[in-house]
Amino acid sequence: MPTLSYAILEAPSTLGLATDGVERLPDQLLKLGLAERIHARRAERLAVPPKDPVPDPATGVLNAAAIAAWSPRLADAVEAVLDAGEFPVVLGGDCTIVLGSMLAFRRRGRYGLLFIDGNADFFQPEAEPNGEGASMDLALVTGHGPAQLTDMEGRGPLVRPADAVAFAYRDHKDQEEYGSQPLPQELKAIDLPAVRAMGIEAAARAAVDHLAREELDGFFIHLDADCLDDAIMPAVDFRVPGGLAWDELEAVLRIALASGKAAGIEVTIYNPRLDQDGSAGRGLAGVLAAALGAAAS
Repeated sequence: MPTLSYAILEAPSTLGLATDGVERLPDQLLKLGLAERIHARRAERLAVPPKDPVPDPATGVLNAAAIAAWSPRLADAVEAVLDAGEFPVVLGGDCTIVLGSMLAFRRRGRYGLLFIDGNADFFQPEAEPNGEGASMDLALVTGHGPAQLTDMEGRGPLVRPADAVAFAYRDHKDQEEYGSQPLPQELKAIDLPAVRAMGIEAAARAAVDHLAREELDGFFIHLDADCLDDAIMPAVDFRVPGGLAWDELEAVLRIALASGKAAGIEVTIYNPRLDQDGSAGRGLAGVLAAALGAAAS
C-alpha cells in the first residue's frame, strides 16, 4: 500500500440541499479525532455563500449560481493540497461538493470517480421534487444537466461517464417513483444487489480495476455516508433500508487506496443533528481512521 500524507479540507456546503445539518460533519469528525488518527494536516475551512430557498428558474436547481461560483474555490483549495504533494480529505457538506473536487482533477488531466453512495444521484432537475443538486450530482459531474453546473470553466464533463463507477446504490424504488433518468450504459454500475451477488471484495476490485486503467491519471473517491446500512447510519437526511456494513466499507476503501491510483477522498451527508447517541459519527470516524490510517505516512 502506498504511503500518503493527508490534508483535510473542510467544505461545509449545504447548497445542494433544502435542509441543513450536514454542515456540521467536519466539526464532528474532527472532534472525534479524525485528523490525529490519520496524521493529517488541517489545511483550510472554506466559507460557503448563503442559500436561496427557491430553485433557480433557469435551471430548476436550488442555489445553482452559488454552486457554480463556489465550486471553483473548492477546486483551488484541492489543487493547493495536491501541489503540496498531499492527499486531499474533503469533509463536506452535501454531495454537490463533488463538482468542486472533480473540477480540480479535471484541470490536471483525466481522472476517474469512485462514487460510493446509497443513491445513484442521477436525477434531472425536472424530476427532482425539491430541485436539490445533491440528488443530481453524479449526473452533473458526468455532464448531464444544465451547462452552468456541467461545463464549469468550459471543462465539462468533469469526469467522463466511462471513467466513473456508481457503487452500492440501492435507491431503485425512488428512482422509479420520481422518474429519474437512467444511468448511461458506459457508466459502470455496481449496485447493492450486484455487490451482494459478487461479494464485497470482488465488487470493490472490479470497481477499482476499472478506475486504475492506464489511460486514467488516477481516481477520486466520493463517499456518501448513506451508503452504509440504515441500521448503523441513521444520521442521514434521506433514509433507505439496507446498505453496507462498517467492515464492508472499510474493505472498499482499503482496496481503493492499495491500488496506488486513488488521489483524494470526500465524505458527505452524515448529519450530526440526526445522530442522537453519537454512534453513527463514531463508526464513520472509525472506518475512515482504520482505512486511511493504514496508508498514513
